[in-house]
Amino acid sequence: MLLKVCGATSREDVALLGAAGADLVGLWHGVPGGPADLPAGRLADLARACRTLEVTAARPAPEPVLVTFLRDPAAILDAARAAGVRWLQLHGYQPPAVVAALKRGRPEATVVKVLHVSGDACAERPLLASYERAGTDVFLFDATSAQGRVGSTGLSLEPDVVIDLAEATTRPFLLAGGISAANRLRYEKVAAHPQFAGVDVDTAARDAAGAFCAGRVADIRRQWSAVPDVEEVV
Repeated sequence: MLLKVCGATSREDVALLGAAGADLVGLWHGVPGGPADLPAGRLADLARACRTLEVTAARPAPEPVLVTFLRDPAAILDAARAAGVRWLQLHGYQPPAVVAALKRGRPEATVVKVLHVSGDACAERPLLASYERAGTDVFLFDATSAQGRVGSTGLSLEPDVVIDLAEATTRPFLLAGGISAANRLRYEKVAAHPQFAGVDVDTAARDAAGAFCAGRVADIRRQWSAVPDVEEVV
């Protein structure tokens, strides 16, 4: 199971997340007004910090992920190449053509397309086949607020909605939206789905002051990696 933690803004964040068990570290770039948005130079510095963390056989260095609302493929590719980032997360409403352009320009990239879900409706659902044909490697299911806020909403998706959306795709998926150590059992059917690849967290990885907390990250890692007791699930 992959654990992605989003919103790192310092080398200290990267070191903490890597030591606590994050497999992927989300680095925001091209997220206007976002509290964790990074200029290109800072993006490159933190991506390098991910790659140069001390590693062990049990815990490899986390992979940096460029998380962006940018719609210009050239701008995304320039930032990715400069930072040496191989994972590209399209967190806005970028069309399939952007995915296709990214795969042409950087075939080795892993392209993650976020699917925005409000209630039981997914804005991108009519385009799922187009996103797959364009080369999307992984989908990320995330909840949007009633006001249309995208990303780090803390809102949760209904498990049945997640399963229904997963059945409409053929790609692996990451689950976001209010994910925490405490709600693992609620998503047991989701975690058992053959396309389930892992979880993406932000709010639940932080303490009351908004700083990343190693204990909370480790708890999420432990709970979501564990096999629940059958009686607990029932």
